[in-house]
Amino acid sequence: MSLLTSLSYSPPPSALGPSSSSSFNHHKPISDLHYSSSSYSSVRTDGRSRRRLSTRFRRSHHSAVARSTTITAAVKPEPLKIMISGAPASGKGTQCELIKEKYGLVHISAGDLLRAEVASGTENGKRAKENMEKGMLVPDEIVVMMVKERLLQPDAQENGWLLDGYPRSLSQAKALEDLHIRPDLFILLDVSEDALIERVVGRRLDPVTEKIYHLKYSPPENEEIASRLTQRFDDTEEKVKLRLQTHHRNVEAVLSVYKDLIFKVDGNAPKENVFTEIDGALSSVLEQKSGTDSASVVTGMASLETSLDS
Repeated sequence: MSLLTSLSYSPPPSALGPSSSSSFNHHKPISDLHYSSSSYSSVRTDGRSRRRLSTRFRRSHHSAVARSTTITAAVKPEPLKIMISGAPASGKGTQCELIKEKYGLVHISAGDLLRAEVASGTENGKRAKENMEKGMLVPDEIVVMMVKERLLQPDAQENGWLLDGYPRSLSQAKALEDLHIRPDLFILLDVSEDALIERVVGRRLDPVTEKIYHLKYSPPENEEIASRLTQRFDDTEEKVKLRLQTHHRNVEAVLSVYKDLIFKVDGNAPKENVFTEIDGALSSVLEQKSGTDSASVVTGMASLETSLDS
């Protein structure tokens, strides 16, 4: 929990006496100090009364500090940690853009991280490409550390993160659990297989802007863009069917790890409707986190006041 606490206290005039100074004058005669009759029935000038006055003033001072802290404490909830899953072309990319725009989360795509490795021609990239071309999952040791390092970067820690398309297997999910990486919500987009194949085969990439188009559902704005569009090597019908088989084989095992966090959405619906459902779920999570953090602050301040008064 992130807690921004402002401490400010000025003792009330009744505690300071006639002087307008904020500092307590210990050399001023006790008889010249004014206290409410509810606290003291009489003022004596012997040593025991002086000690009682000093002790009760300190308690009054500490209680006021604690009350002031409770009033001025500003609570910033922990940032959202979201996972979104679905088969290839289930609409994860579109929904991630909408979520990122509204909630400011850092979008982390395991697929993009892998493709960057493939494009760079590293040894891990070559191994990843071999598996991707066969419709197989990339070895966990390649992906897990890549994802972990990205999640631990300052922007993701401060703003929250949206992990797209990962984990994809039980072993990957367990690896994240072992690293104490767990989401607040696991969004699952459910789309029919026929629709998925149609979406994948018609998908095209603009290599200049890296924007994704679809020849039927989201065509390019003009001929210039259309002329430079390319198809990803794994976006053919043959390869997407292999990927879907792998996805279906592993998704149930992944869901078993996050069964208490799953929010299932019908991905066949228009993207605006899908986002409306997701938006409502994320708003609820934020409200719960804010309520929990606020309750913790109130409890903490109450404990502070009790300890100071004792």
